[in-house]
Amino acid sequence: MRGFKQPDFADRQKAAKQAKQDLLSKFRARPGPDDPEVAKRRAEREAIAANRERIRQEKEAAKAEEVRRATEAAAAEAARIAREKEDEGARLAALEAEQKAKRDARYAARKARGKKK
Repeated sequence: MRGFKQPDFADRQKAAKQAKQDLLSKFRARPGPDDPEVAKRRAEREAIAANRERIRQEKEAAKAEEVRRATEAAAAEAARIAREKEDEGARLAALEAEQKAKRDARYAARKARGKKK
């Protein structure tokens, strides 16, 4: 590496100044906020954001509807179970009354047979 020359302070200072100038010229070349391209990109981003918000609201509405349906289904199921328990209780009460009536009839028949003797 015979031709390599170590950069001295002046070379480094010149390179740093050139880098700053390049960065400044790049910044100045950027379009301003009133440029039509910038406004077009901003409008596209706003449209995308509005679309995302609409989709999010639709998902929330669907989720709320699903929760409402599940709640209604659970309430209907609870009402059905309560009705079945009530019907079962009424059926058992009727069965007990029928058995008691049969038992009372047998007892009355036995008593009647005993008095005839």
